[in-house]
Amino acid sequence: MGCFPCFDSREDEKLNPEKEPDDQKQGQPTVSNNISRLPSGRDRLRSRSNGVSKRELHLPKDGAGVNIAAQTFTFRELAAATKNFRPESFIGEGGFGRVYKGWLESTGQVVAVKQLDRNGLQGNREFLVEVLMLSLLHHSNLVNLIGYCADGDQRLLVYEFMPLGSLEDHLHDLPPDKEALDWNTRMKIAAGAAKGLEYLHDKANPPVIYRDFKSSNILLEEGFHPKLSDFGLAKLGPVGDKSHVSTRVMGTYGYCAPEYAMTGQLTVKSDVYSFGVVFLELITGRKAIDSTRPHGEQNLVTWARPLFNDRRKFSKLADPRLEGRYPIRGLYQALAVASMCIQEQAATRPLIGDVVTALSYLANQTYDPNSHRGAGDKDDRRNRDGARIFKNDEGGGSGRRWDLEGSEKEDSPRETARILNRDLERERAVAEAKMWGENLREKRRQSAQGSFDGTNG
Repeated sequence: MGCFPCFDSREDEKLNPEKEPDDQKQGQPTVSNNISRLPSGRDRLRSRSNGVSKRELHLPKDGAGVNIAAQTFTFRELAAATKNFRPESFIGEGGFGRVYKGWLESTGQVVAVKQLDRNGLQGNREFLVEVLMLSLLHHSNLVNLIGYCADGDQRLLVYEFMPLGSLEDHLHDLPPDKEALDWNTRMKIAAGAAKGLEYLHDKANPPVIYRDFKSSNILLEEGFHPKLSDFGLAKLGPVGDKSHVSTRVMGTYGYCAPEYAMTGQLTVKSDVYSFGVVFLELITGRKAIDSTRPHGEQNLVTWARPLFNDRRKFSKLADPRLEGRYPIRGLYQALAVASMCIQEQAATRPLIGDVVTALSYLANQTYDPNSHRGAGDKDDRRNRDGARIFKNDEGGGSGRRWDLEGSEKEDSPRETARILNRDLERERAVAEAKMWGENLREKRRQSAQGSFDGTNG
């Protein structure tokens, strides 16, 4: 079973792989001499006391037979594949650097080649994290890493080519001749992206916190099948009795969970918040942050939250480019999921396993724009049990119960608004009760301490 030590933020330390027995090498990632010179925290781990155990990432059982060795390329090979990184091969740019479309002569495979910008926001550590993460983590909703190049000071990553680009390309700043995504495709993309997060949170051990979930990092292959990309900011999640990991705040403004942005305390619920923002983008067609909109509408979450509480304004949350071609009940159900994901208090957000269950249901309710009701609505009362979310055995759900189907009267905006806010009010009451209890205990402790000091005085 493959594993790797946790990554350290100090960039002056080197990764020097130790020689391991032959029977252990089979499950380990192959790291070349070039990449072995990249920064990591392994030396510091070795220098610590023998009583400190190493944190490792273990592949889930269903990935035990996967070949996790990443192929190494020379810079000359990748220069030839991209026609010397000519402008006509350029397909995008991100925090890591520029991305080019290439063709590997040795295999005939079309690939995407990402070249590290040496003056950019991410550096050698993020490069190493991404190589190791994607060498070890395999899922149909994660992009496949083919290999890397670490020749001299060159740092490049080679991925499978995703012909439809990113979700951002299909949601924002569309040219007049480009058709907007339909409702069914949006729900399909949301469900697939959630499954990618579920794999990271629930199947990897310890969990992996993605930390940079946004529409530009969701790539699309044929059939609009989504895959998460850009793992340079990913972190290993908390283990044991720890509730979070503390780290410097990284990510993209507009997608970061408020508690992470304020304190640097990172949990899997931070990813759930970011997912909620992207899901709102899918529903509304708006950007997470859009400075071209009027004041009060520039931040998507800030603009959307008040509308959740007014049943008359639910339709304003639907992307105008859908032109009304969406199921009314499906819209309300999607808003219910999004509203729970973007709760300010992390504890009140659902686990990603619950979100997957909800969105899988929505994605399977195929909407027929030529009829008043979606095709999936016809079977509502015949499949009542399938619409309710209980504990997700596979994903470790929270047990939250969302009635996505309900009775006939729940087609009305009033009833759906009540359902939408019911869980929110209950969760808020629970959070307030917990806070009250903690404050009371603190006051008692201080009072007891004061009495003790007075007695000894």
